[in-house]
Amino acid sequence: MRGSLAGAAPSPIEPRQRLSVSTEETSKRRFLRSKVFRDGQRGLHSPIKNRNFSCKFPTIKLILGVFALVAIWILWHSPTIYNTEYISGSGSRAALVQRELSSHSSADQRYTSLLDIDWDQISRVIEKLVDRHEYQGVGILNFNDSEIDQWKELLPDAEHVILNLDHVPNNITWETLYPEWIDEEEEFEVPTCPSLPKIQFPGKPRIDLIVVKLPCQKSKDWYRDIARFHLQLAAARLAASNKGYHPMHVLLVTEHFPTPNLFTCKELVVREGNAWLYEPNLNTLREKLHLPVGSCELAVPLKAKANWHSGNVRREAYATILHSANFYVCGAIAAAQSIRLAGSTRDLVILVDETISDYHRGGLEAAGWKIHTIKRIRNPKAEQDAYNEWNYSKFRLWQLTDYDKIIFIDADLLILRNIDFLFEMPEITAIGNNATLFNSGVMVVEPSNCTFQLLMDHINEIESYNGGDQGYLNEIFTWWHRIPKHMNFLKHYWEGDEEEKKQMKTRLFGTDPPVLYVIHYLGLKPWLCFRDYDCNWNVGKLQEFASDVAHRTWWKVHDAMPENLHKYCLLRSKQKAALEWDRREAKKANYSDGHWKIKIKDPRLQTCFEDFCFWESMLWHWGETNWTDNATASPTPPKVNTASLSSL
Repeated sequence: MRGSLAGAAPSPIEPRQRLSVSTEETSKRRFLRSKVFRDGQRGLHSPIKNRNFSCKFPTIKLILGVFALVAIWILWHSPTIYNTEYISGSGSRAALVQRELSSHSSADQRYTSLLDIDWDQISRVIEKLVDRHEYQGVGILNFNDSEIDQWKELLPDAEHVILNLDHVPNNITWETLYPEWIDEEEEFEVPTCPSLPKIQFPGKPRIDLIVVKLPCQKSKDWYRDIARFHLQLAAARLAASNKGYHPMHVLLVTEHFPTPNLFTCKELVVREGNAWLYEPNLNTLREKLHLPVGSCELAVPLKAKANWHSGNVRREAYATILHSANFYVCGAIAAAQSIRLAGSTRDLVILVDETISDYHRGGLEAAGWKIHTIKRIRNPKAEQDAYNEWNYSKFRLWQLTDYDKIIFIDADLLILRNIDFLFEMPEITAIGNNATLFNSGVMVVEPSNCTFQLLMDHINEIESYNGGDQGYLNEIFTWWHRIPKHMNFLKHYWEGDEEEKKQMKTRLFGTDPPVLYVIHYLGLKPWLCFRDYDCNWNVGKLQEFASDVAHRTWWKVHDAMPENLHKYCLLRSKQKAALEWDRREAKKANYSDGHWKIKIKDPRLQTCFEDFCFWESMLWHWGETNWTDNATASPTPPKVNTASLSSL
């Protein structure tokens, strides 16, 4: 976002983007149209051959000239309501005529808001603007004529500027801005984002307040409405163009909450019903607007440099969360080890609930995690004891307000290369997942109690697309910034992958020095397998997650850990039985990969730390009950001192 991060930008408020073919063609057409107009002007003002005719009427010419000057002076100084569409300096008489005609055509229904404004609410918000009597201009966007009259009564001392905004073409959809796939390597194409129309404003009078009425379609997917997003983005661009030192406020009038990470809740001055008044940090806003308008381009280049500098390193941290099970403890310990091996010195913060034993907390603390105890948050739409019952606990990340930026990481991944430069990025920064959605396994978060409250306020109303926290966060944070998949590379071979693609992934999993920044271990986790091979091979439906190369990469990090941490990665008896059961099933199915033939040499097979270690006997009745990690006892726990978030 700063300098080396965002790259050069055409102007302080222009998002970083490359011209697409269609944009270049549009520019050519505008150039030709402007050239024709200028040529026409030269023809109109060329010397008249009949000099006698021009000399007969010098007085008339003088009078006409005076009238023209007076008319220009009146137009410039007299109106109290400006229409920026007619003073935008487009340079084309034909364009002005066309715009005048279009203003009388039927309105684009995508931009129409049917909200019945409560002007008492608006009045109470306006009262919070202590310097409103000194306002020079109020920019008004997307209000009808009667509503504009109301604004003139509320702020009579300011000039009222009617902001006009060309609408997004119908062929640009949310999927255009957030495609499922882009060519990150730029092997076949250079990904580009479409250029969304901007408000053309000449700069006079000075705008002190921008008021915008947002549409809110009565549909399930209202938060991905492109007209709604366009209006907010246009207002942000206009606000960011302010180069003065006076405060700038933006008032959004909307039935549903605005895009929470464009104008953030930390910048919210007051809210009254449907009126949301913000005083945005203009420097931060300009940095955001340097990014592509959607995830149709990479916000961080594929070959990112690790020497970028961000803010206060003491207020930046890596964070993860464990709830409801101890069997991710080993993964979190290895993840901490990998962060340190990659060279980061940022704080490591882990949120745990009461189900994580003191013994395991001791291991986490020894690995470098600062432990914070939280109260779990139940997913109201999950079934009891389901995998996603408590995964809304992730929202507690936003309560880590000792930090300005958090890089959240799942506990089942390794950091192979330093990703500290992601602290430079805004909320939410992540890789693409599928459709218009991001993967929350690695994401940049900006802690804020009011954002946490926003997440909590809608858990009964907004439904997660996948039933989990990732699906819910995608419904809240629809405006997100794409980073390369190398920064959260999923250990997964897609069904449609060609053999060349599979071989490429396999090479990436084992490259030394690493090319990938992060490996995200999907399927059965390496520490829950024997180290001899990836146990995903022995389960038919999990073979898409199997990679012996990625498996060995994880164990290299494990072996680099201090010896006293290895004990937290021992296998329970029930897990040994489960692995043997899967091996026997693979043998029955005669899987061609042949991993079931490999003789296990992992010393953990013979290591016992529980009261009952005869795991073979468990196979006699295996399958009658599902295995759970909480069924056997833990070793005697050491005394652990943990920090606690009093507000959690």
